[in-house]
Amino acid sequence: MTAPCQPPDPAPRPPRLSAPAGATDCHIHIFGPQETYPYVPERMYTPPDASPAAFRHLADTLGIERVVVIQASVYGLDNSRLLAALTDLGRPARAVVVVHPDVPDAELDRLHAAGARGVRIIATHPGGPGLDGLERLAPRLAERGWHIQFMLSPSQMVTLEARLAALPCPVVIDHFAGIPAAGGIDQPAFQALLRLMESERAWAKLSAAYHCSALPPPYPDLAPFAQALINLVPDRLVWGSDWPHPHLQGEMPNTTVLFDRLADWLPDTDLLRRVLVDNPARLYGF
Repeated sequence: MTAPCQPPDPAPRPPRLSAPAGATDCHIHIFGPQETYPYVPERMYTPPDASPAAFRHLADTLGIERVVVIQASVYGLDNSRLLAALTDLGRPARAVVVVHPDVPDAELDRLHAAGARGVRIIATHPGGPGLDGLERLAPRLAERGWHIQFMLSPSQMVTLEARLAALPCPVVIDHFAGIPAAGGIDQPAFQALLRLMESERAWAKLSAAYHCSALPPPYPDLAPFAQALINLVPDRLVWGSDWPHPHLQGEMPNTTVLFDRLADWLPDTDLLRRVLVDNPARLYGF
């Protein structure tokens, strides 16, 4: 049995950052109740319930008007919890699902109609199909205007760089590719990410800084990494809270701290609007 996760802070603080109209959280999860939506046995963590109502409270506090729900590894190939949530979030919503690489076209079409715009490959956790069949799946996603979102380890970022760059559909890298801030921006994994981002089909999420930082919130050691990405490709970056912050081993942040970090990383209002509004609209079809 896996150890349970910490719950998120239930009382987000009012932010100092004023969200632009159409602001989008591009990475959240919805969990539970477990008796209705059971988790796969081969999981790395067991999250507490994280309901659409709880996220609505967070979004209303932060001024988030649109949201992208991401399939978590604990649900494997069963996207039912995610899809049910899309109608309960009280705002325009999209989904990134997990599917088998040989999923029928009819199922992809059904998922598209429900709001899916991408497929997630979680190469660091059990519970999904992994990288097998990647090249079979990618052309079919490209036809639909979908992307593939990758959760990678730093070593995988290095070894998979060329393979990801060759895919015919957009690729999105989660959570700074899990690259430890202590290694600095010159380390091979981050340089591989920067090279990949030079491709016009590559995107990255400014999300889950706590998986990379060696410091407590607000994770100041991630600033050089965020700034390097912002300087390179401001039109292919999106932000995600990673609420309810599953599988977090350190101090649980108040989610507002993660949102307000954008005020430091993106002090220019035009850049802020691009990352929070315009870029998500292009990537997810809002």
